[in-house]
Amino acid sequence: MLKVYGRKNSINVQKVMWIVGELRIAYERLDIGGIFGQNDQDWYLAMNPMGRVPVLDDEGYVLWESHTIVRYLVRQYGEGAWYPGDVKASGNVDKWMDWKIGFLQPALHAAFWGLIRTPEADRDMSAIRNSSVESAKLLGILDSHLQGQDYIAGEAISIADVPLGALTYRWYGLDVEHPDYQNLRAWYERLCERPAYQEHVMIPIT
Repeated sequence: MLKVYGRKNSINVQKVMWIVGELRIAYERLDIGGIFGQNDQDWYLAMNPMGRVPVLDDEGYVLWESHTIVRYLVRQYGEGAWYPGDVKASGNVDKWMDWKIGFLQPALHAAFWGLIRTPEADRDMSAIRNSSVESAKLLGILDSHLQGQDYIAGEAISIADVPLGALTYRWYGLDVEHPDYQNLRAWYERLCERPAYQEHVMIPIT
């Protein structure tokens, strides 16, 4: 059986679990990291020397890094869905996954960490405001990209939607200004209709 090591409130674990749910793969998830600890133990570091979550163990085949795990799962279990085999089409998927890591996630980090994981008295409100403004600008780029199409890489859902969909749920859940991005909102609402997204992503933000 597939094993996923990582706490459920980790966005990186959520990406993996969303795909596990979509593909209906039998799994066991173990709470690791955060308040659960254990990710600094020798047995865990032997699987992932970085000590991060998630880690995937598929009958002895071990992987870490969430986007790598997501790509593996859809290739191994997806029967051609979620990640196109065509090189150019898969490039369109990959660029948005990388954009999330390189641009959107760093921009939103200060707002998320400050509002969710920092006591109110210790919050850097200037950093939170700057983070909110910058992330909204970047999501405006995504909103424009979604004009005339249902999903990130076209008319069909793909793994391009996974990291951005998980992060967009967090953005809408933060007490920050949310510009009226109609294309973004319509895309997000499509994701909200998916049972696996509801189960693994739409959980309390902590």
